[in-house]
Amino acid sequence: MKLAIIHDSIGQYGGAEKVLEEMHAAFPDAPIFMALWNQKGLPPHFRQWDVRTSWLDRLPGARRWHRALFPLYPMAMHGFDLSGFDVVLSSSFNFAHNVVVGPEAVHICYCHSPARFLWDFHGYAERERFGRLTRGAVSAMLPTLRTMDAVAAMRVDHWISTSRLVQQRIGKYYRRESEILPPPIRVAEFRMGQGPGEHFLLLMRLVGWKRADIAIEACNRLKLPLVVAGDGRDTARLRAMAGPTIRFAGRVDGAEKAALYARSTALILPAVEDFGITPLESMAAGRPVIALGAGGALDTVRPGVTGEFFPEQNAESLIETLSAFRPEHYDSEVIRAHAETFDAVAFRAQLRQIVAAHAPPAGSLKPPRPTARLPPAELAARPAG
Repeated sequence: MKLAIIHDSIGQYGGAEKVLEEMHAAFPDAPIFMALWNQKGLPPHFRQWDVRTSWLDRLPGARRWHRALFPLYPMAMHGFDLSGFDVVLSSSFNFAHNVVVGPEAVHICYCHSPARFLWDFHGYAERERFGRLTRGAVSAMLPTLRTMDAVAAMRVDHWISTSRLVQQRIGKYYRRESEILPPPIRVAEFRMGQGPGEHFLLLMRLVGWKRADIAIEACNRLKLPLVVAGDGRDTARLRAMAGPTIRFAGRVDGAEKAALYARSTALILPAVEDFGITPLESMAAGRPVIALGAGGALDTVRPGVTGEFFPEQNAESLIETLSAFRPEHYDSEVIRAHAETFDAVAFRAQLRQIVAAHAPPAGSLKPPRPTARLPPAELAARPAG
């Protein structure tokens, strides 16, 4: 069986890239196709992979202006020659599932989420603070891009979703069923924390929609120690609002990140994540999570056992939960045991099983794939949300 892995693009080392890392570990001989490949800031072993980029990656300035080039991504994905592969495994958060495979090949898509800027554009534009000109320009392209996305979704043979939230989105926007395979963590990379911890922890990209401001405001008002780890375009604004109990650690990874988890009292997650890796990393260190009761956190946080939820995405709701939070009520061993059910070893084994179950037998035609219940034009015209 010849297998290829498809990834949208790499511009940073985030959750999707960690999933890609485990996909490569599961299928180490598979080449990886992606639209853009920016090696800056990536772990050194990524450079040893067989990465094959699209024509888009060779355009002058494409890596710098990658966000502005999004209308070209579907065409870049269409340009890959995948005719020699029996199975194509895509890791898609925007357009990776747009690839075209051979008529007897099977396309399995691991979907981090249908593209939010396509199917939840108004919410996305608000979170990203688009100006009127940008909103207008993107809005004009949405009908065409949604139609292309819906048609591409029909070509996928089997869908994998990261969480119940993403499963619902795939059903809503693509009218397709999917099975859930949560993203993995490497539990062995985290050591158990001791004692009650020194600080609360916020670890994320510092961009507006992640709502780091909620945690900073809550800890300001309660005078609780908070370490903010990560960077992003909101860093200056967040630093300006932070009080004396807030410390910014910048971007962290590896041993430094593991140490922050081990020394924390709890991780705070104020964002609506598609899944969210950081809660599981915190649990791998035996530390509970205080999360907004929405999104992927609903699949990982068990109230009273591995953490707590706050119901509304505002500082007042978080303050109420933080005021009632008692770290001594949580068993670190139980928390870590829960994280171990999401370990990378189990993820790779389950992914191989899924691929084996859907791969076409040698010399045979693949079974017909399910079709969407709505025609592409009608599907694309449906309002998001």
